[in-house]
Amino acid sequence: MRVKQEVHDIPTATGLMRTYLYRPVEEGIFSTIIFYSEIFQQTDPIARAATILAGHGFVVLVPEVFHELNPIGTVLAYDDAGKDKGNQDKFTKPLEHHDSDTQALVEFVRAQTFCTSAVGSMGVCIGGHLAYRAAISPDISAAFCLYATDIHSNTLPCEEGNDSLSRTKDIQGELVMVWGKQDPHVSSEGRSVVYSQLEQTGRHFSWLEVNAQHAFMRDSEARYDPALAMQMYAQAVDFFHRLLR
Repeated sequence: MRVKQEVHDIPTATGLMRTYLYRPVEEGIFSTIIFYSEIFQQTDPIARAATILAGHGFVVLVPEVFHELNPIGTVLAYDDAGKDKGNQDKFTKPLEHHDSDTQALVEFVRAQTFCTSAVGSMGVCIGGHLAYRAAISPDISAAFCLYATDIHSNTLPCEEGNDSLSRTKDIQGELVMVWGKQDPHVSSEGRSVVYSQLEQTGRHFSWLEVNAQHAFMRDSEARYDPALAMQMYAQAVDFFHRLLR
């Protein structure tokens, strides 16, 4: 399918959130994937990833995950300055504000004539965490989480007891968790913490560890693994077709 792009500024509890929407050019009613970016917001690799997913018959929303902390339209560079600013934003924004952002996105989806009521989440890096976090909402029936940071360590600001690891018990939808074995941001011990929590709470999930580094999906640098990225896109598409249709 060919894909077209739109831009929407969606009202949230903490201000307008610039959101990039990708959907098939063909007429139809499609299920939705909320695609959460890295700390850098919608870079070119994120836009290309969203286009790939939309081309398989989905509406894909890419919100600016730190909209409260930056001017609308901000994209951080893949350099030290961009990384420092993105990490600062990550450790500033409370998880509760991400929750209200997700709710605003779901409400937006359900007001669109070209969207079904079925919504899933997907993300990379901090976006993988946010996709996992989104699944706490009963409105999110499927989450595909790639090398999700900060779940195991409980390092993101939130109210006591409201961290994503503790809230795992509230996830109702199905999860896919993908990790790179050579990822320095989430060690084998950290992965074990998340796995144990999913097991102990009886969640419905699949678990995949691959020989890859952090950000192996990002098609703009040496860590990129094209063959593995293609496998992940194929698995994600099959996953969402099964659960969102």
